[in-house]
Amino acid sequence: MKRILLLLFPAIVLLVTSCDDGRVNFFTLDDDIAFGQQLDSTIMADPTTYPILDEDEYPEAYDHINRILNNILQSDDLRYPTTFPWTVKIIDEDILNAFAAPGGYMYFYTGLIKFLDNEAQFAGVMAHEIAHADRRHSTAMLTKQYGFSVLASIILGDNPTILEEIVVSLAQGLGSLKYSRDNEYEADEYAVKYLCDTEYHPRELAGFFEKMEGAPQPPEFLSTHPSPENRIEAIEAAWQAQGGKDGELFIERYQEFKNSLPQ
Repeated sequence: MKRILLLLFPAIVLLVTSCDDGRVNFFTLDDDIAFGQQLDSTIMADPTTYPILDEDEYPEAYDHINRILNNILQSDDLRYPTTFPWTVKIIDEDILNAFAAPGGYMYFYTGLIKFLDNEAQFAGVMAHEIAHADRRHSTAMLTKQYGFSVLASIILGDNPTILEEIVVSLAQGLGSLKYSRDNEYEADEYAVKYLCDTEYHPRELAGFFEKMEGAPQPPEFLSTHPSPENRIEAIEAAWQAQGGKDGELFIERYQEFKNSLPQ
């Protein structure tokens, strides 16, 4: 009888846990948070690969990035603005990238922060990563790739090798764990919606992609689908659908943010 119950358990979980917009997701919200904590612990335990800036040593930088986060979290379009812990960390490496783990754990490289022109562009990037976490793209994707039993073992701390593999895949946005076309378009769309509830110019998410296209060495994740050109068009359409709202760029304030980082 026990064997039968164990075999049925994944099916029962499938029936009783949430399915976000048709995407099967074995995770509960608490599982998202627990999984994100495991990923964050793995990142923090590897300072060679992920040299996280210490918040006590760079309080001004973290004041800036947390202010931007808190502005975006005021949007009425978020599902879990108070459920997830929503933390941001800065990785001191000259890489044009950012990524989010389940439960609202987000990471931004200094290379990306320094490369962008204004705070609205950066807010667009952050809003995009928030959307991935809030729309639960990561855990839906992980459910599809690994299944319930492997993910449950990770939450329990029993599968560190797979956990490290997942961290690398999320950080680089590559391989079998890269977001789908629909995930990326949805994250862009909701990023625009979030920014429309702030003082930032919502169209600047498209400005981010325009800026990245002109980079001397565009990050590899931009070579994945959908193309930046198509995403720029979709972002502009989403912006117009929200009424083409105007907003601020905050160029000088963003320069202060960049000046607060290691030079």
